Amino acid sequence: MDYPDYAAKVGEAIISGKAYRGILICGSGVGASVAANKIKGIRAGLCHDGYSAHQGVEHDEMNVLVLGSRVIGTALAQDLVQLFLAARFTQEKRHVRRLAKVATLEAHFCDPPKKKSRKR
Repeated sequence: MDYPDYAAKVGEAIISGKAYRGILICGSGVGASVAANKIKGIRAGLCHDGYSAHQGVEHDEMNVLVLGSRVIGTALAQDLVQLFLAARFTQEKRHVRRLAKVATLEAHFCDPPKKKSRKR
């Protein structure tokens, strides 16, 4: 399986509104995380501990949880999924401000450059 294909499917589901959040699993989790974060509006986090799984949502509005199947066991993976799904974004001012800065980075680096019109 090629993880970019699944990252695209999960990202499309979230961007289109068909899903609110998504979960990706690959060997280490790194490739799926990299691929998912190429999609505008996706905030994927690779998590191997409980704190990151809920804090990523609470502070960073993470909308994709990425897990490494060769890194963590089944029981921990289940716990992380539960923590991720139960978490809610805090809406605290500092977190909203930081996400606005992330959106600015995304717009600057991910949007196609505007073509300059040539005057003749």
